[in-house]
Amino acid sequence: MDKFFTVSFPGGKKVDANYEELTIHTDQPVKEGGEGSAPEPFTLFLASIATCAGIYALEFCNERGISTDGLALNMSAMQNDASKLFDRVVLKLTLPSGFPEKYKKAILKAVDLCTVKKHIMNPPR
Repeated sequence: MDKFFTVSFPGGKKVDANYEELTIHTDQPVKEGGEGSAPEPFTLFLASIATCAGIYALEFCNERGISTDGLALNMSAMQNDASKLFDRVVLKLTLPSGFPEKYKKAILKAVDLCTVKKHIMNPPR
């Protein structure tokens, strides 16, 4: 299925992406001349990695009837000083109390299936 986005420019440093019935707002920080009213596009990119991994963890638990109370995922992105590119991302998954031992390796494999990660590893042209 193809995805189609329309980009609009509502003013200042804001750039919005419209997809189906949704509008994804972006802005630049005040220090960059924006209003800081929405995340920067790159921040949304990083958040997409974390939220994609998160949905895989959530679905893993839901499919097995495992409580998600206490399930958490934190992500750190590290920037390379020389290249100024973010070249390392670390995800830390906190499992709910009483999470079954037999599923610990499996949930980590599930999180690793994130579609965003797959696209980073095999980028579109």
